[in-house]
Amino acid sequence: MGRLRELSERLPLVRQVASDPLGLGRAARSARSAELVARTAGADRVVSSVCPYCAVGCGQQVFVKDEKVIQIEGDPASPISRGRLCPKGSASRQLHEHPRREKRVRYRRPGGTEWEDLDLATAMDMIADRLIATRDATWEDTGPDGEVLRRTEGFAHLGGATLDNEENYLIKKLFCAMGAVSIENQARI
Repeated sequence: MGRLRELSERLPLVRQVASDPLGLGRAARSARSAELVARTAGADRVVSSVCPYCAVGCGQQVFVKDEKVIQIEGDPASPISRGRLCPKGSASRQLHEHPRREKRVRYRRPGGTEWEDLDLATAMDMIADRLIATRDATWEDTGPDGEVLRRTEGFAHLGGATLDNEENYLIKKLFCAMGAVSIENQARI
C-alpha cells in the first residue's frame, strides 16, 4: 500500500483512479481547498434586487453582512435571467462600493471652473425652476397659421434603459402634460 501512496502522490492519474474513480473531485481537493468557504456563507441576509445596467432586468441576490454588501450574484428564481448575469451585472457591486462613487449633488455654475456641493432639495428646486422658466419662455399656443399647438420645444426627455414600463408611463404623462414634444427612451434607440 505504501508503494501505491507514493505513486499516487507523483502521478495525478493514479491518485484519481485510486481515490476518486468516478471523478467527483476528491482527488483534486487539497487540504487548503477543503477548508475554503463560500464568501456568501457568512451573510446575515440576502436581498432580492434587479441589475441596474440595462432594460433586461436580470434578477440579483445581494448578500449583506454587517449592513455591507459582500457579494452580488444572479438570482436563480428570476424568470428573466435564471441565475445568470452578464459581466456588467456580475461587477455591479462596484457601483455600490467604488471609492470614486459620488454620493452628493455636485454643481458647476455656468462659466465656473469649480464644482460645489448642493443639498438635494436645492438641486431639485433649481431643476424645477429652470424647467418652468424654459416652458414659459418657449411655449407655443398657436402656430403661424393659427392652428392650436399648446407645446414647447424648449426641452425634451431621454429616458434610460433601466426604467421599467410603469416609470416610463409616468414620465411620458408628466412630459406630455408639460407640453414637451420630444420624449424618447434610450431602450428603443
